[in-house]
Amino acid sequence: MKSRSYNQFCALAFALDILGERWTLLIIRELLAGPRRFKDLIDGLPDVSTNLLSERLKSLEQQGIIIRRVLPPPAGSTVYELTPVGQGLEQAVLELGKWGSQFLPQSLDGLAMPSVGATTLAIKAFFHPEQARGVDETYELHLGHEVLQVWIQDGALRVQQGQTRTADAVLFTEMPVFMGLFSGQIQPDEALASGLARIEGDSDALSRFLRLSSVAGTITSKAG
Repeated sequence: MKSRSYNQFCALAFALDILGERWTLLIIRELLAGPRRFKDLIDGLPDVSTNLLSERLKSLEQQGIIIRRVLPPPAGSTVYELTPVGQGLEQAVLELGKWGSQFLPQSLDGLAMPSVGATTLAIKAFFHPEQARGVDETYELHLGHEVLQVWIQDGALRVQQGQTRTADAVLFTEMPVFMGLFSGQIQPDEALASGLARIEGDSDALSRFLRLSSVAGTITSKAG
């Protein structure tokens, strides 16, 4: 397929020549959370066709944005991951996500739930480092069958998949409920009282986590 170009001497135009096609930035979003197999990308990008995903991945590889590699045994899987050039898109993607939050609908009905990769980026995008000064806590999020650990240490944030640290609080819920909490459409007390969410450890940790790293925390901060 012949690549299209805006053919303008403009840095933004050249960036859009690479990233402006449908699904491309969402592929970048998934890979910012770490290496992904083709199947992982299909799962994280509902409605994308396998042919179109293959085409986008090939184009990004040709542009030096991603690479393919084979994991060492016993995994042996082929994964896609961002090059340093691709990793350089993280801040732009986070800022674009924050800008787009003003257009989020009031209801989750009819919308596909985000992947773990998208959730990781969302937590990073809405983290409030100033409010997290002096905080040293690890939150473990069990979102259906997926697990994320969020470590906040004196204004710094680290998010990763799996369980690597002892958590101060462990949250068990499903992704739709978590997104409701994250967006402020569901209140923590309501989710816990109704059994939609369960916490092990510090009972106040959910409210604290949402205040420090969510859309709901941003809304609360502005209201205050």
